[in-house]
Amino acid sequence: MKKILFSITTLILLTLNAQAINQKYVIQISTDDIRTQKIVLNNAINLQKYYGIDNVDVEIVAYGPGLSILTQSNKNSDRVESMIMNNITFSACRNTMKAIKRKKGKFPTLVEGVNIVTSGVVRIGDLQQQDYSYIRP
Repeated sequence: MKKILFSITTLILLTLNAQAINQKYVIQISTDDIRTQKIVLNNAINLQKYYGIDNVDVEIVAYGPGLSILTQSNKNSDRVESMIMNNITFSACRNTMKAIKRKKGKFPTLVEGVNIVTSGVVRIGDLQQQDYSYIRP
């Protein structure tokens, strides 16, 4: 009987401890499709609503055509800026930015507060190795 009670107590404590651990999600955006970009932003907000803003880490990684979501000229730029202020991390791929500069002669102008990472794909992989769940809408 003591073993059963000990097992039940241990299981309860492990469950409570697992729930206390911050949830972590990385969301990929690699398309300039405005509908998909809106879904990405909605996914991030929905994660915060579900877990609570202080109980979830969300990072959106943009590369390729998806980098446009992080530019000041994107129609969602105000929303991205607001989400940055609400603890959602946005990372822009430097490789993509260099490709844009080669093509257009200048780097894209990003929304203030966006992080720049060497490679978007590598960033996603690194976050997955840190136990982030991967989402690609």
